[in-house]
Amino acid sequence: MNDPLKKYRKQFRIWKNDLRLKRERRYYDNAFASRNLTIPDEERIKREMRKRFPYIRPKAKGTLSILAIYHNYNWENESLKPSLEKFGYVRHYDWCEQFNHAKKNWHKTLRPEMNSFLIKQVEDWTKQDATDVIFTYLSGELVSPETVRELKSFGIPMVNLALNDKEHFVGRIRSGHSMGARDICRYFDICWTSTEAAVRKYCVEGAIPIYLPEGANPEIHRPYDTEKTIDVSFVGQCYGNRPEIIRRLESHGIHVEARGFGWPNGPLATEDMVRIYSRSRINLGFGGVIGFSKAYCLKGRDFEIPMSGGLYLTEYHPELERFYNPGSEIVTYKDFDDMVEKIRFLLSNPEKADEIRKRGYERARREHSWEMRFEKIFHLLGLI
Repeated sequence: MNDPLKKYRKQFRIWKNDLRLKRERRYYDNAFASRNLTIPDEERIKREMRKRFPYIRPKAKGTLSILAIYHNYNWENESLKPSLEKFGYVRHYDWCEQFNHAKKNWHKTLRPEMNSFLIKQVEDWTKQDATDVIFTYLSGELVSPETVRELKSFGIPMVNLALNDKEHFVGRIRSGHSMGARDICRYFDICWTSTEAAVRKYCVEGAIPIYLPEGANPEIHRPYDTEKTIDVSFVGQCYGNRPEIIRRLESHGIHVEARGFGWPNGPLATEDMVRIYSRSRINLGFGGVIGFSKAYCLKGRDFEIPMSGGLYLTEYHPELERFYNPGSEIVTYKDFDDMVEKIRFLLSNPEKADEIRKRGYERARREHSWEMRFEKIFHLLGLI
């Protein structure tokens, strides 16, 4: 009796989220057009950075002093930190190391304390050593606009990474403040977003955006010489429509080895996760954003699986075409029936599947590492 009610509540939440996102998009598109704004290209960004930091002189790669501010949720220290270290010495600040006693809702009680401590810590470190750049992975849920403005006052180039701007550029509003990037983005020198649709929003809010997706770390995401014992696998959290789709695949005679938080077999350690990419004939992906009907975004696995040498079959959305040739380097599906058809074709044509897998691997290694992303950012800042 509760199932239909639960279903309707879910549908209502999705309707509300879709409506909010549609209104948000319309507001920013209209503001962008009415103010005659333009999206800055790389040359314009470089000119602006020279104006802001006329005293910066490029250094050799490997000699920068970098302050990195982010929390290691589960992937950051294996992807961001070693990639940053290719450019020099990295001093990492993780607030959970200072506030490890914090409870789940720490932002409601310890946020002001964390923000004050962050400012003091950065001030102390920048006095001890000359810092070339501050890299952050922060949102309005974590830091206040006043905190970011205070960090900006140190006169060090700052770049912020945001990976959830599709649904969280504004996000929830608490006491009039955005929990996304909206209220803090203007204080960064470069705002790195993995969401193409958010670029205009940054411009409207007075920020300088650059659209770059996630990447992968080739020292971790690499092929393993192992037998392919799994037809189809999926590694990721169990939420949204994923359980239903995998159940439907099972009903069509396609078994999916699902691993991650929420699945019966649970999550995997990083090395085991990468090994399963090599053990699988097909690695499944989903491109949808939870809580929305037709919102898609790039995922970390879009780059980690091909770089790990896995054959990648994922949900189609236009942004993928900017970074891969679908059908040649990865495979995409448009609906459930198309997914089933593609799985059966790939399993029945291992030579064709292997050709696609190899080309995807080569493309990812050639263009899609985190190190390459940082190289572009630091070049735009004039640091290297």
